[in-house]
Amino acid sequence: MDEGEVRRIVIVGGGTAGWLSACFLAAELRSRRVDVSITLIEAPDIPTIGVGEGTWPTMRGTLRAIGIAEDNFLAACDASFKQGSVFSGWVTGEPGDRYQHPFTPPPAGALDDIVAAWAGRGDQPFASAMTAQAAVIDRDLAPRQPNMPFYAGALNYAYHLDAGKFAALLSSRATGHLGVTHVRDRVRNTVADDRGHLLAVELASGDRVEGDLFIDCSGHAALLIGGACGVPFIDRSDVLLNDRALAAQVSVQPGTPVASATVATAHRAGWLWDIGLPGRRGIGCVYSSRFLSDDDALAVLRAYVSANVPGADPAAVEPRRIAFPTGHRERFWHGNCIAIGLSAGFLEPLEASAIVMIELSLRALAENFPRQRQAMPFLAGRFNDLFRYRWDRVIEFLKLHYLLSKRQEPYWQAQRDPAAVPQRLAELVALWRHQPPSAWDFPQVDEIFSAESHAYILYGMGFPPPASTARDPLAARALDDVAQRTRALCAALPTNRSYLSSLMPAQGAAALP
Repeated sequence: MDEGEVRRIVIVGGGTAGWLSACFLAAELRSRRVDVSITLIEAPDIPTIGVGEGTWPTMRGTLRAIGIAEDNFLAACDASFKQGSVFSGWVTGEPGDRYQHPFTPPPAGALDDIVAAWAGRGDQPFASAMTAQAAVIDRDLAPRQPNMPFYAGALNYAYHLDAGKFAALLSSRATGHLGVTHVRDRVRNTVADDRGHLLAVELASGDRVEGDLFIDCSGHAALLIGGACGVPFIDRSDVLLNDRALAAQVSVQPGTPVASATVATAHRAGWLWDIGLPGRRGIGCVYSSRFLSDDDALAVLRAYVSANVPGADPAAVEPRRIAFPTGHRERFWHGNCIAIGLSAGFLEPLEASAIVMIELSLRALAENFPRQRQAMPFLAGRFNDLFRYRWDRVIEFLKLHYLLSKRQEPYWQAQRDPAAVPQRLAELVALWRHQPPSAWDFPQVDEIFSAESHAYILYGMGFPPPASTARDPLAARALDDVAQRTRALCAALPTNRSYLSSLMPAQGAAALP
């Protein structure tokens, strides 16, 4: 073997990040005829965080690439369809304070014309005017019919899933079908050359696993990128104030509706997530320890369960307490080590950016795989520039939800403090008073949150649309088409519960035909 070739990939850590990395790289590199071995090392006694239950529509392409059939994925992971997010109480906290960020974009065309046409029609919620998905979400309907091809839908969609079951499904696929070697052991030490490039990891058993490219999926511990490589962590808690979460799994009564979106409900010092799965609901309380104690957060969580989950006993809810740093690594690819998942960084789970950042990292790596070691410095530099851009954009998008709030509790006032608002975001908000968001504001390929996503947040939260003379008659006609499509889809699509119940006999991780 050429000493400059990259032939051995070593992944440290399991969970969603590790097993998704193993599956995606094994499948994609094989399809590109890149001859590599992949070994995943997973400590048998370290539980995963496992609260990342929301995904983005990118997951459909990821699962297809891995070779998992959609119906088997849904059944194996107790999964459901996610068609966006619903925000309750974020603007004023008063009754009726609610808006949506659906996954299906507004009608094609110039956004300024579409916004102007909407603004001229009165007070219809922005999302309801832009896409039939808003009404589909309100009715707990599925985005597709059972006879459609795998991963196709009448509307854009992602998934809610059980993170533990997802990791198990990926593990089975990786080791049973994709040739990944699974080592159950704890990393005790690392071996590097005089340049700081990793050569091997030494395990508690005394074994040594050598590699050419190392992927750190060890979570917050960041054993490789932080420990062995010493890449600093950049704290971003000056912008995003939350640093705690309580995560609970709450049983539901048989036959109850399964929600089509993540429901994010604001409270006095943070927000609650509510994710509907066929067999349970994942409910959590995100908060800032500066403004809310752990005990008070538990009371907020139990009060929400009492008010929103029929038949549940709030006193029986005993959530996991999670303290998390907010920020990311200074670099994500250092030498021959790449951080993916929590080892790269973590932000609060608002808008479910964690898993999509894993997917985008893997796609960037697979499409720019360093077949020779001498290519690594250039590829690492480009990777680092791209992902620093992406982390900055995610932080700005999450901050927008807080910046536009009018709530008056001390926590919400602190979120709007100009000192806690990134300069670029402040400048964009000033610009958007005169023109809607556009691709000029978000010019990168594969922007996580597009101009249209920003428009859903802006106008959903009552941001005034710009005064405009644009009145393209095609824009008004496009909104009429949305209304017609809304009626058709609401009549044709099944409920989530009925669709998912039909999959119950499906088991396992069968490959796509």
